[in-house]
Amino acid sequence: MNNHKNTKIPLYTYTDWEWNKLSSFIKTRYGEFDDVIHEYVSPDIHLDIAVVPPSDEQPYFKLVTFGAGAFKMSVPEDCKPKLERAEYVIFLPKDWDVDSNEERYYWPIRMLKIVARLPISTDSWLAYGHTVQMNEDASPFSESAGFNSCILMPSFGKDDCIVTPLKLGLFGKEVNFYQVYPLYKEELEFKLKHSFKELLEKIKQDRLDLVINTQRKNYCE
Repeated sequence: MNNHKNTKIPLYTYTDWEWNKLSSFIKTRYGEFDDVIHEYVSPDIHLDIAVVPPSDEQPYFKLVTFGAGAFKMSVPEDCKPKLERAEYVIFLPKDWDVDSNEERYYWPIRMLKIVARLPISTDSWLAYGHTVQMNEDASPFSESAGFNSCILMPSFGKDDCIVTPLKLGLFGKEVNFYQVYPLYKEELEFKLKHSFKELLEKIKQDRLDLVINTQRKNYCE
């Protein structure tokens, strides 16, 4: 893995010890990786993305943000310190061109970056069950995919078990890992009108597949 530092020092960073702990944690829970999507201009957090390649057991890419948790989110008092920090994960099909800058391939990476920075720009927080709408007019964020938003779910690792928080040090500092699952406009509207639990029940009528599928059915159409 290349040096994580860049020419402009971001406002919120992990210590070198925390970077090493995070790297080891991702490799242990999600899989070994050599490829990193580096960020070279970082005004707030330094947000790299670890790219865990497909395996025989799990034939899909796992993209894990690497730096979002350096920022302590403004969570309610009863959620401190457990939910103050987070990293974000997305799974992509094994034939996805993760190195491409073409929008049809790049939009999941852009989505990860938007989600990771939202708590900074809005002085808010994100956790399990929260949704993020990508565009103010509720339009799809890519011509190649009809999704206009996403919801945060528990993330599953290489053992197909939910990834528990990474504990950093002795002072209650934890980093949660959330799966970013794209939603169609109608699914977002249903969740906001009803609940995440009811939306999940609709999706589970088939089978919840966390690997991005741009052709999947709209469960609330």
